[in-house]
Amino acid sequence: MSETARSIAARIDALLPQTQCTRCGYSGCSPYAAAIADGEAQINQCPPGGAATIDALASLLNRPALPLNPANGVESPPRVAWIDEARCIGCARCLAPCPVDAIVGAQKYMHTVMADRCTGCELCLQPCPVDCIEMRAAPTAVNEPSLNKERYAAHTNRLATQAAERQRQLDAKKATAARRLIVP
Repeated sequence: MSETARSIAARIDALLPQTQCTRCGYSGCSPYAAAIADGEAQINQCPPGGAATIDALASLLNRPALPLNPANGVESPPRVAWIDEARCIGCARCLAPCPVDAIVGAQKYMHTVMADRCTGCELCLQPCPVDCIEMRAAPTAVNEPSLNKERYAAHTNRLATQAAERQRQLDAKKATAARRLIVP
């Protein structure tokens, strides 16, 4: 990607709601922004951003505004996940897909959603084996996209650090096993 395309992608990304919901067909807001900048994606694939985001993207890119592509979902008021704590079995399957670490809890313990952090991405719904998570109207104070982006970056960095630590531990085990095999 050229420097100009990167600059345009950054400006596009700044207009997106940073829910990291993947409904656009990309793994997050930044990849979607890059695809728009490269001409690989249309500007009408972001249900959380809806018409306002489509209009802002059309203005930025000097393109006509398009209606939201129904294949990507429908526009709705901001929503947040809510966990019925009485039905939660503590399986922890909802923790990993949350792109901003808005769900707290531990294996075999009840979980809850910090509504002020939830982006409404809905990624926690599918992995829940007991359907104890539902989407509810967001509190009046909706997350700022810049805070969502920071939380997503922190989440991504945490996962990368954990993966690097697991790899370090695996490498150490392999080295120990190799030394045991080479007995003089």
